[in-house]
Amino acid sequence: MAGATTAERGADEDLDPGPPSRRRLPGPRALIAAAVALVLIGGASVWALYGSSWLRAERVSVSGTRVLTEAQVREAADVPLGDPLVSVDLDGIEARLLGKLPRIDSVEVVRSWPDGIRLKVSERTAVLLVEAAGNSGNYVEVDAKGVRFATVSRAPEGVPLLELAMSRSGSSAASLRRFGEDRLVREAVRVADAIPAALAHETLVVKVRSYDSISLELSGERTVAWGSAERGRAKARALTALMEAAPDAGHFDVSVPTAPASSGS
Repeated sequence: MAGATTAERGADEDLDPGPPSRRRLPGPRALIAAAVALVLIGGASVWALYGSSWLRAERVSVSGTRVLTEAQVREAADVPLGDPLVSVDLDGIEARLLGKLPRIDSVEVVRSWPDGIRLKVSERTAVLLVEAAGNSGNYVEVDAKGVRFATVSRAPEGVPLLELAMSRSGSSAASLRRFGEDRLVREAVRVADAIPAALAHETLVVKVRSYDSISLELSGERTVAWGSAERGRAKARALTALMEAAPDAGHFDVSVPTAPASSGS
């Protein structure tokens, strides 16, 4: 077969694109223009965030309150209205709320663009009450963590009274020295938390004599020997079964949940 003709070779050479062309780099003027544009954009952004009147803290919204009012929360938060929203100290607001309002267990503080601060509050819930010092008729609320967080003049419905019935001698005094009052209060909280739901509103008093001697006083002059706060769920199940088997009994003992007992009528 004959090779390519001179015309064909010439045509192929015409189609050859040759070496790639080099891209021209931007000149100094283009680089300067780009830099100026970036500076202008950055400056405009900073001005919009800090200098303009568009993105400033103008409103505070509050959610999650039950006992506290929204006005109380706003006052304690002390949000610097009128300041640039981006510069508002969220951690500082949280610290003020937790410091001024002990009823607040936790709070979420977030910016709500373009002009708001949002406060989502979680309040503590009382599980026990302690009579205020001086027997003034007031009560101190205690939450599930054992924190005494508020004094109220009226006992909340369905919250039992905590009675620390510890003597200055014997096992009570030894228990108080070993564990301290705060620990014994937390043990009482554990017991209150384990009480069967059906009996929660019938429980009037949680009495602590020592770490291992906690009892309940129920409506209808009934009592329950609970023992320590250990094995709370097992004791709750034993108490429920025992009260179903002996509904007329006046005293129940679940301190040893595997061998519960009842007596009286």
